[in-house]
Amino acid sequence: MPHPTPYPVRLADEITRQLGQLAEHLAQLPPHEATQVIARVLDPDHGVLGGTTHLVATSSVFAKNQAERGVLPAEVWLALGRAANELDAIGGDLDEHRETLRHVSTQPAATAATPPVPAPLVVRRRR
Repeated sequence: MPHPTPYPVRLADEITRQLGQLAEHLAQLPPHEATQVIARVLDPDHGVLGGTTHLVATSSVFAKNQAERGVLPAEVWLALGRAANELDAIGGDLDEHRETLRHVSTQPAATAATPPVPAPLVVRRRR
């Protein structure tokens, strides 16, 4: 008789599936709604990025304990620690844009009468 899949493994699978669904929806949302979703995903306290960072950091602590017992190679712990640090740094980099995203996401949807002014994506330096 096969072993049933433990609840935490099923939960991880379900979260992964839902993240895929969220990405699909995001690609099809109108800009106003997409900005709302992005602002929530990047919220450092209650968003997906903060939750993922916390999960990876918790995984790193687990891996450290297992590495100290000789169950996992130390490289696994080190890689998870680096990943947690990188995710935290990315969150910090994105934090400077948090207010802009929150502001844009709380504004009413733009009307067709006042189209937004496109911003240049490349800034050229003068020599």
